[in-house]
Amino acid sequence: MPQGTREAMLEAIEEDRIIIGAYTDSDGGVCPMLAAHRHGGRTDLASFARAWDRYTKANKPRPATERELRTLKVMLQECIALDDDLDTSAFSQVIAEHKEAKRRRRGDRSRILRELEDSALGTVVARAKKLHLRHDAVR
Repeated sequence: MPQGTREAMLEAIEEDRIIIGAYTDSDGGVCPMLAAHRHGGRTDLASFARAWDRYTKANKPRPATERELRTLKVMLQECIALDDDLDTSAFSQVIAEHKEAKRRRRGDRSRILRELEDSALGTVVARAKKLHLRHDAVR
């Protein structure tokens, strides 16, 4: 879950009525993810809602207990603290290199396809397409 969403969820725990087993209830209670969204954490994580309901053994909508809220709060605070201590500069570099490699491969594919279309094999494939031959019929 992104840092901003965790921070928004922490804020929501303090200010909103958090529930279990539904996104909202008739008394104005909201699930933690929707509460975070309303506090600026623009993340859609259905997996969090499922995990939250499974952890709390939800079988129908109800208010979260103090213990459940305290546990969620501590988990969020620990994740934020770990992220603050984690040096992600190497991750950013690896991601940038990966995106550049994908961009280069895309260009290589386009060049290879153009060369193939200009080759004798490309001519045969084009003729087969014109004749509407199925792939398994051309052997």
